[in-house]
Amino acid sequence: MTKSIDDLLALVGRLRDPVRGCPWDLEQRYATLTRHTIEEAYEVADVIDREALEELPDELGDLLFQVVFYAQIGAEEGRFTFADVVAAIHDKLVRRHPHVFGDAELGSASEQAQAWEASKAAERAGDSRRPVSELDGIPIGMPALSRASKLQKRAARVGFDWSSAEPVLGKISEELAELREATASGSRDAQEEELGDLLFAVVNLGRHLYIDAEDALRRANRKFERRFRYIEDRASEMGQRVQDVGPAKLDGFWDEAKRRGL
Repeated sequence: MTKSIDDLLALVGRLRDPVRGCPWDLEQRYATLTRHTIEEAYEVADVIDREALEELPDELGDLLFQVVFYAQIGAEEGRFTFADVVAAIHDKLVRRHPHVFGDAELGSASEQAQAWEASKAAERAGDSRRPVSELDGIPIGMPALSRASKLQKRAARVGFDWSSAEPVLGKISEELAELREATASGSRDAQEEELGDLLFAVVNLGRHLYIDAEDALRRANRKFERRFRYIEDRASEMGQRVQDVGPAKLDGFWDEAKRRGL
């Protein structure tokens, strides 16, 4: 049977009913839901990465449930409703697409992206609740690689940027040398700081190569997983566990996986 958003709103309201609701749902607050929201967003991304699109409606439903849940809590507190959420995104999209809903003319996706960022900057400038900075509005809770890229892009908009990828490669070499020094020093704090600087520089290189670092690392993770599973299978064929095979044999299995294009 076809269900509507109203059905979902009513269902979540029932889950939060003080008398007949679900104890777990009744315990939830904004802060307790954030971890679940992030997990659901990653599950959507995972389905797309795996091209398992038949699973996408289910995962998008889980993510939508999070939005409705926040709205239910907001309504209970008299702060906002689901209708306010819908109105907010509707009006924001109209504001940020003047070339579609107004008289502005944009000739390319690049120009549209620049106009989008300019619109966001104007909105931040009009927010009197905090000082205006180019770095305002970048959530601290974002994945660190994505946040690093966002910070760099914002700084680049006002001219604080490398001219090309080449000097960034030099910066990576510099940061790697500093990490070696920190490692030799034995200072864990220095090692962590220099490792962070190295990762930040690598993100910067990806940005100059028009490669998203988060996407690149997800791709590397998938490749490692394929090859390691191959090692596990080869060890199993020998009647052994991975930890009992030995480094030389494991390296050989890894090379086999690479030759097989895994």
